[in-house]
Amino acid sequence: MTIKQEISWTDFEKIDMRCGTIVSVDDFEKARNPSYRLEIDFGDLGIKKSSAQITSLYTKEELVGKQILAVVNFPKKQIANFFSECLVLGVYGENKSDVTLLTASLPVTNGMQVG
Repeated sequence: MTIKQEISWTDFEKIDMRCGTIVSVDDFEKARNPSYRLEIDFGDLGIKKSSAQITSLYTKEELVGKQILAVVNFPKKQIANFFSECLVLGVYGENKSDVTLLTASLPVTNGMQVG
C-alpha cells in the first residue's frame, strides 16, 4: 500500500468536513456504477445532495437517519443528470465497491465540523 504525496497543514485546513444526517435515499439509475442519490441535513448549512456508491453494504432503509461524515466545500460535480454537492466519506474494502461509511460514534449536531 502506498501513501499519497505529503500535504501541508495549511492544505488540510482547507478541507471542510462536517457531520450530517441522511434524510432521503433514492436509487441512482443513471449512474455508471450502482449508486444512491442522498439528501443530507447539515444543520445551518442546509440540505446537500450527494451520489454515493454504497449499495453493496447498505440498503436505502437503513441509511435514512444515519449520521455520516462528508466534505462539504468541493465544487458541485455533475454525475449524469445529477449535481453532487458534497463527498460522503467511507473506507474501501478489499473489493472497492464495498465502502463502509465514516460515522460519529455518538450523536452530534448536524453541521458540526470534523477536527
